[in-house]
Amino acid sequence: MAQQVHQAREGRLRREVGLVPLTFFSLGSIIGSGWLFGALYAAQGAGPASLISWLVAGAGIVLLAVIHAELGGAYPTAGGTARFSHFAFGGLGGYTVGWVSWIYSVALAPIEVEAALQYAANYLPWLMHTSGGTAVLSPAGYAVAAVLMLAFCVINAKGVRLFAETNTWTVWWKIAVPVLTILVLLLVAFRPGNFTAAGGFAPEGLKGILSVTASSGVVFALLGFESAIQMAGESRNPRRDVPTAVITSTLLGVGVYLLLQVAFLGSLSFGDLENGWAHLGFVGEFGPFAGLASALGLGWLAFVLYVDAVISPAGTGLIYTGTQARLLYAMGRDRFIPASFGRVNGQGAPLAGIVCGFVIGMLIFLPFPSWKQLVGFVTSAAVLMYAPAPIALVALRRSDPDRPRPFRVPAAGVLAPLGFVMASLLIFWAGWTTVWHLLAAVAIGAVVFTISQALLPAADRPWLDWRWSLWMWPYFAGMAALSYLGSFDGRGVLPFGWDMLAVTVFALAIYAYALSRPLPKRIVRQYVEEADGNA
Repeated sequence: MAQQVHQAREGRLRREVGLVPLTFFSLGSIIGSGWLFGALYAAQGAGPASLISWLVAGAGIVLLAVIHAELGGAYPTAGGTARFSHFAFGGLGGYTVGWVSWIYSVALAPIEVEAALQYAANYLPWLMHTSGGTAVLSPAGYAVAAVLMLAFCVINAKGVRLFAETNTWTVWWKIAVPVLTILVLLLVAFRPGNFTAAGGFAPEGLKGILSVTASSGVVFALLGFESAIQMAGESRNPRRDVPTAVITSTLLGVGVYLLLQVAFLGSLSFGDLENGWAHLGFVGEFGPFAGLASALGLGWLAFVLYVDAVISPAGTGLIYTGTQARLLYAMGRDRFIPASFGRVNGQGAPLAGIVCGFVIGMLIFLPFPSWKQLVGFVTSAAVLMYAPAPIALVALRRSDPDRPRPFRVPAAGVLAPLGFVMASLLIFWAGWTTVWHLLAAVAIGAVVFTISQALLPAADRPWLDWRWSLWMWPYFAGMAALSYLGSFDGRGVLPFGWDMLAVTVFALAIYAYALSRPLPKRIVRQYVEEADGNA
């Protein structure tokens, strides 16, 4: 207890979390609203070939998760996705990735609350109303959303132990319901003929498969493995537990989602498909699995699914209320934003970040009042957050070779550049509209950073090391140009196929350029030692 009080006074997080809660942070983040909507939207965009979309997305996410597992085990610190880039590319690079990570994380609680309320509107219609053909939050729904967001904040503010216990019980439920749904649908109504019906296996071809991968909730559903990394500063044995938690949760999540898609496709009736895959839908716009259960006469399963549609997203929202606050904590400790974000309350929770997340989350509801409107943006922000990790992995192996690495990525010389290329393609497949919104958000981060630094005394400003993050700026500019010229919601100047080849070549060139300008070893070690001392 005396040590915990000392940590609180010093502004440090408490190391109270074991392997199971740490794994459940990531697994609970992965199994959220994505499982409620992903199968329907993927089937609408790619038909039965949506299974390939899940395999492509799963392969990419597993690759990036494995890379993060090594980094998380070697550098177990709060807000790890930002810290890895700080260690490898210097202060400005770390802040840039930290800002993108925070954009993604702070948007997750609102998007999960929207999902919960949209499903609940099947029984409480006053929560939603229709605007432009889309169901959005009503004023009363906005008020209920505020109450849910506030509840997430209160639980998080009570400290990581209550947070972990609450999340663990929630995740057991979140695992049980999808597994039950898979088993029931496969046993009751599986029709193998559906996989070649209504236009064949791949009615929209390869482009449909890839578009669905990035923009219809497939990648979004698989996101979340990084939650264990963001919480590593509160793990009791992070070097052992963080890699295990990251890899285990990712493999379980990919397996569950792939089986859900199989069960969904195989359980559709002929009537469901008579207008083609693109027009597939059910009574109750936001209840595809529940609608399917009702159509099959499984009223009890539909009821369980509607209950889960509130619990699963709410559980994920609870997690991301905590993870976004820890990203702000990390940036506050590094003096990139006001120092108040780098302090904790008497329970060891980063209270300023929790409050900030609540305020920003309530603002996010206003321009994005429905789940589908926000999912593409959130997906691209997450992948952009993941993208620097493969470069950081190789850079830190070179600059900090003596660091204990309980888990090492095999064949990193091949898998690291492949991971960077995959991340770049996932961003590109999301389309130009999403990409330019994302880069605009990065520009806003530059404004926030400039203001924060201007308010700091010159002696307190962090060293930016901007020369070693130079690769990021041509990367952002190049991805914007390729997206604008490409065939995924762009001008089509670069034909389909050739545009993806251009992205691949460009990503490999940036990868090589970034590694040609390593941060000096003495600076890397200084940053790592400071982070270890502040953990």
